Amino acid sequence: MIPYWLGVGLNVLTTTPDLALLAPLVISIGVAALGSWLATLLQNLMLNRILQRALYQIRREVFERMQTLPLNFFDRQPIGELMSRVTNDTDVVGQFFRNSLNLLVSESLKLALIVLAMVLLNWRLAIAALAITPLTVAFFGLIGRLTSPVFTTLQEQVGELNGLLEETVSGQKVIIAYGQQQEAIATFEAVSIEARTAGIKARLLALLSRPVTLVLTNLAVALVALVGGLLTLRGQADVGVVATFLQYTRQFSIPITNIANNLDALLGAIAAAERIFGILDEHPTVLDLPQAPPLPPIQGHVQVRDVDFSYIQGRPILKHNTFEAKPGEKIGLCGPTGAGKSTIINLITRYYDLDRGEILIDGHNIATVQQDSLRQQIGIVLQDAFLFSDTVMNNLRYARLEATESDCMDAAKQANAHDFIRRLPQGYDTLLTERGSNLSQGQRQLLTIARMMVQNPRLVILDEATSNVDTRTDKKFRKPLIG
Repeated sequence: MIPYWLGVGLNVLTTTPDLALLAPLVISIGVAALGSWLATLLQNLMLNRILQRALYQIRREVFERMQTLPLNFFDRQPIGELMSRVTNDTDVVGQFFRNSLNLLVSESLKLALIVLAMVLLNWRLAIAALAITPLTVAFFGLIGRLTSPVFTTLQEQVGELNGLLEETVSGQKVIIAYGQQQEAIATFEAVSIEARTAGIKARLLALLSRPVTLVLTNLAVALVALVGGLLTLRGQADVGVVATFLQYTRQFSIPITNIANNLDALLGAIAAAERIFGILDEHPTVLDLPQAPPLPPIQGHVQVRDVDFSYIQGRPILKHNTFEAKPGEKIGLCGPTGAGKSTIINLITRYYDLDRGEILIDGHNIATVQQDSLRQQIGIVLQDAFLFSDTVMNNLRYARLEATESDCMDAAKQANAHDFIRRLPQGYDTLLTERGSNLSQGQRQLLTIARMMVQNPRLVILDEATSNVDTRTDKKFRKPLIG
């Protein structure tokens, strides 16, 4: 509206100046400017609210979906890569929402309204003003096709870099022990260079759009001036209309330039969003049957019947496995590394489905009962003792959130962990660092054993659970647990 009123005012001044006509125009322009400021403020407030809700929903949905995915999804995805998708890619999308979406929405709306105003005011000048637009649109389409795969590569390289960083930090003791610090630096530098190269290509192609867009918009202004001058000479347009169109054409060029300036952010956000939706599009493969009943309290009669299993189709790990464990019995699975001992644990707890055969517990096929009811009755202690960054008490209670402090302490005593816990700086309230790294490996194993006892399971599976515990403590632990 402001360029239109400026054109009307210019016509008044170039004919018979009339202050009575100019005063309302000046007031209208002032009111429009104030309204524009208020609308921009409201827009920013609304989009900020939408942004925060969108980012919250994305993070929540990604995390919730990851909780439902099978273990084979995590087997084929580096942890650092997944972390990069949840954090870095989400931040890229958030940056686009914060810095570019607001502008793209408002500028697109401006473009639509300016085109409408130009067509209504003078269709001949409107054609002249919009003649360059198809070239601009075609150029944006070309840039988009060229840069989209490059931005996808950039996000993948950043994910690989984060994965390498997570792996390097986690294995820092091994790196130092073998004196491979320089090798780690060289590997990190090589991956960093690849990410830098991908970033340069992506940004360079996107930045090319800015000078080209500027040239095209200036051509549009020159074309409007030329056509407007000819129409004025022929009496088909007045000076005010031409002046208004020059303002509209400049305003029309500003949104296009702003969109071009934010094209790299848009393409980066699209690439990041594709990686995020790569997780959301994953679906659980181990599912409960419709109307599957819960597994009733078990006695622990396990029957593995002619079981075949493979992590990768065509490469079997287990073939025709059959064995039985009756209630009260203690069964040991022995064999060389890679024979499938831990795999059998994963199958009994139904982390994976079988290729062939069946596993029965107290006569119930585990494939036909609810997974949660199965796992709630099985206590597992693995060789790799995992503890959370929380207090000792909360780590023990993790197995059964409604457990009392007395329950947790009793379990710790049975696992022979109570004495060393009391010697910690704050006892059971001692805060553990990531993975319990402020404890020895043996202490971590004893805590995971105590955590399993808090669960009070009906069936116990130990996967070299005491490999880091001294022999004397191991014997004390085994007596109350397995007799």
